[in-house]
Amino acid sequence: MAPLTHPELTVALALAAGILAQSVSRLLRLPGIVLLLASGALLGPEGVGWIEPRSLGDGLFGIVDFAVAIILFEGGLNLEWSRLKRQEAAIRRLITWGTLMTFVGASALAALLLGWRWNLAILFGALVVVTGPTVIQPLLRDMRLRPRLKTILEAESVLIDPIGALLAGFILQLVTRPSVTNLASQTWDVALSIGFGLLAGLAAGFLLAAALRYRLLIAHGYENIFTLAGVVLLFEACDGVMPPSGLVAVTVAGVVIGNLETRVGEDLREFKDQLTVLLVGMLFILLAADVALDDVRALGVGGLTVVGGLILVVRPLSVWVSTRGVKLTTRERVFIGAIAPRGIVAAAIASITAAALETQAIEGGAALRALVFSTIGGTVVLSGVLAHPLAWLLDLRLPQRDRVAIFGAQGLGLPLAEALRAGGVPVLFIESDPKRTHVAEQAGHAVVFGDPFDDRTMQRARMELVGTAVGLTFNEHANRLFVREAREAFGVTLGFVAMESFEDQHTRRLLQRSGLDMLFDGPHDQPQWDVRWRHGDVDIESFEYQLDVAPGAPPPAAGDTPTSQPRADEGPVINVDEVDESDDVDQHVMLTVCRGKRTALCHLGYEPQPGDVAAVALHRPARQNAIVHLARRGWTPRTKSPPADAEAGVFGEPPAGRANA
Repeated sequence: MAPLTHPELTVALALAAGILAQSVSRLLRLPGIVLLLASGALLGPEGVGWIEPRSLGDGLFGIVDFAVAIILFEGGLNLEWSRLKRQEAAIRRLITWGTLMTFVGASALAALLLGWRWNLAILFGALVVVTGPTVIQPLLRDMRLRPRLKTILEAESVLIDPIGALLAGFILQLVTRPSVTNLASQTWDVALSIGFGLLAGLAAGFLLAAALRYRLLIAHGYENIFTLAGVVLLFEACDGVMPPSGLVAVTVAGVVIGNLETRVGEDLREFKDQLTVLLVGMLFILLAADVALDDVRALGVGGLTVVGGLILVVRPLSVWVSTRGVKLTTRERVFIGAIAPRGIVAAAIASITAAALETQAIEGGAALRALVFSTIGGTVVLSGVLAHPLAWLLDLRLPQRDRVAIFGAQGLGLPLAEALRAGGVPVLFIESDPKRTHVAEQAGHAVVFGDPFDDRTMQRARMELVGTAVGLTFNEHANRLFVREAREAFGVTLGFVAMESFEDQHTRRLLQRSGLDMLFDGPHDQPQWDVRWRHGDVDIESFEYQLDVAPGAPPPAAGDTPTSQPRADEGPVINVDEVDESDDVDQHVMLTVCRGKRTALCHLGYEPQPGDVAAVALHRPARQNAIVHLARRGWTPRTKSPPADAEAGVFGEPPAGRANA
C-alpha cells in the first residue's frame, strides 16, 4: 500500500494509535512501549503505510521538542523535594559517575562489537545514558516498591534526561566540527546552558506557583492550560536564548511547582499525566515508524550483543561503582542495576541526531538510530518482565496497605481502635497531645507523636502502609484536612471523618466530592463519648444482622427501621416496647462490621447484609435502650467474636472516585 502523505492525517493516526496501544498494553499488563514500537513499525512505511513521518518535514522535530518539554516538566512535577534530599547522595552519584560510566561502557561496546568509528560510538554512548520517567513511573506504579528505592529510580529517570540530551548535543557538535577550539567552546556553552536553565527554571517555577496560588490573572478553570502554556513558552524562550537550556529549565520548573503548595496540585498532576500519555504514544508511533527494519536487521548479532552488554554488564557495573559508600543494601543495588529502561527522550534525541548526521553527510545516522531503538525495546522488555519477580525475590516490596491511621486518640478513637484490633486490623494513632498519646500507648496501641501536618510526622507514621485514614478529633475541619492530605500526598485509598452533626444529603455529597465519607452510622457527640470512655461507661459488644428480608428487596441502611422483627430463634427476644424514646440520648455507635473474614469501618454508606457482625460501642447506663434500638434495625446481641485474621476494608458505597479496598 502506498504511504499516506497527508501531514494532519499522519498526526491524527499517530495520536489514536498511541492511545490505543497504551490502553491495550495496560489491560494486558505489558510495558506500553513494546506495543508502541510494534504499532509504529506496523503502521509505518514498511508496514501498511498509513503513517509517513517524513511527510511532516521539519515539523516532526518541532512536535518532538514540544512533547519532550511537557514530558520532562511532568516528570519533575512528581518529584518530592523532601524525599530527594534524603536520597541525595545516591541520586547525585547515579546521575554523575553512573552517567559517565554508562557513556564510556556503551561507547566501548559499540566500537568493539560493531566496529564503529569513534565518533559514531561515542554518540551512541551519549544517547543511551538516559533512562526515562515515561517508562519508569508506569513500571513502578503498581509495584509498591520501598520508598527509598522508588525515589532513587524516579529521580534518576527525570534528572538524567536533560543531562543526556545536553551530552548528546555536546558530542554531536564535536563529531560534526572536531577541533580543540570547538571542544573548549562547546564545554563552556554546555556549562552556560545548564546554569541558565537552572536559573530560568527556578524563576519560572516560583512565578507560576505564585500565579496558581494567588489567582494572579488566572480565572477559575484555566489553571491547567495556563501552566501548559507557561511551560511551552519557558522551553522555547530558553532554547531561543541559549539552546538547549530549555530542557533543564522545564525540569527544574516542574520540581519547584510540584513542591510548592498551590490550589491545583492534584488536578495539575492528573492533567499533565493524561497529556504525557497522549504525547508519549504519538511520539513513539511517529519515531518508530521512521526506523527502517532493514537497518535494525543489518545490526545482526553484534547489535544484540551490544544491547545485552548494556543490560548485563554496563548498567550493573556503573550502579555498583557509583553507589559505593551510599546507604543502600546489596539487594537494592542489584535491583537498581537491573532496572534501566530507556524511554522517549532517548528515542527523540536519537532521531534528531540521526537527521543532523544526514544533513552533514556523515554516514551512520540510520544505524545509530536503529541501535538506539533496539536498546529501547530490549531494556523495556527486560525491565517489564524482570521488575516484579525480582522485587519479590529480593524482598523489596512493601506489605499491603492494611493499616488504619487514626488522627486523634480521643472521643471514639480508642473504642474504634479496640474494635479494629479485635478484628485483626493493625491500627496506628497520630496524636499531638502527650497525655492522650500516653493513654493510647498504655492501651497497647502504636502511636506517632507529632503534628500530622508536618511531613516528618507523616514519614514516621509510614503512610505507605496505610490503606485507610480516619479523622477523629473534635475539630472537623482538621479531620478533613488530615484525611485529604493522606489521600493526595501519600496515596491512601480510603478516607473517613467523624462528624457531630449532619444537616442534609448536601453535606455528604460535599464530602464525597473530596473522596471522603462520614464515619460510623451517623453523627455522634465526640466530647460526650470521650467523657464516657474515660469514666469506664462504654462497653463494646458484638451484634449480628439477622433481619428477614423479602427476596429481591434491598436491606435497610444502618439507620433505617425495618418493618419486620428479628428472628427470635437466632438471638434473644427483645421487647421493643420497653425503650426510652428520648431523641437526645446518644446511646450507641456502630464502630466496625465483619463480613466473612473482612473487617470494615462502619460508615454512612454501609448497607447491612444478613450474617454481618458489628462491633458496637454502648453507653452502659443506657445499654438496654441501645439494644432495643439496634433490634429494631435487625441487629441482635451475639456472643461469638468475629474472626481474628480479618482484613480491613469498606462495605457499601465507598468515597467518590475510589474502589472498595
